[in-house]
Amino acid sequence: MTLLIPFAGLEPSPWKNGGGSTTEVAISPPGAGLDSFDWRISLATIAADGPFSSFPGVDRTLALVDGPGVMLDLGDGRKYALNEDEPIIEFPGEAPVSATLSGGATTDFNVMTRRARCHHRLGRRVLDALSDFAPRGDVTVLFLAEGESLSVSSDVERIGMVRYDAVIFEKGSVWTLESPMATVFVVDIFLTQDAHGS
Repeated sequence: MTLLIPFAGLEPSPWKNGGGSTTEVAISPPGAGLDSFDWRISLATIAADGPFSSFPGVDRTLALVDGPGVMLDLGDGRKYALNEDEPIIEFPGEAPVSATLSGGATTDFNVMTRRARCHHRLGRRVLDALSDFAPRGDVTVLFLAEGESLSVSSDVERIGMVRYDAVIFEKGSVWTLESPMATVFVVDIFLTQDAHGS
């Protein structure tokens, strides 16, 4: 089943520490909490320096969507700059991450998968015309990160997207992406054998 998730219908949730807000785009299983999801995709705005929440057993990927970026301190001597030159970073959810803004609020695309249940890959594609697209994961999410609109079509279906909309695909179909200018994130989520059987 193909599912369009319009961003206009989503509500942001402010962080308890007041440092930003998160808009949940998709979560599995539906209705799961932060301690029980298999995978979760969200859009977060970081408005102030501060620590990230801890997610033991979870792998995370952040991708820059808007703003000057952020410096992430992983607490073990490793520091990474998330910016236009390095727009994607991966790290374990249990790392004691602290964020320092690089000049203003930043908006980031956030993918989290529970290690024991699934894993993910995030790719970034720049489109300027027609492009073929074949979902590769057991679940694949396409997110329109930049650009006013994107048309996603197959032999039997056509979906119109605007910025920050997402579409969830199942494996086994081939699509055509059409936009005069767009940047998309593609998240392929691969379930473990146990997760397939549950």
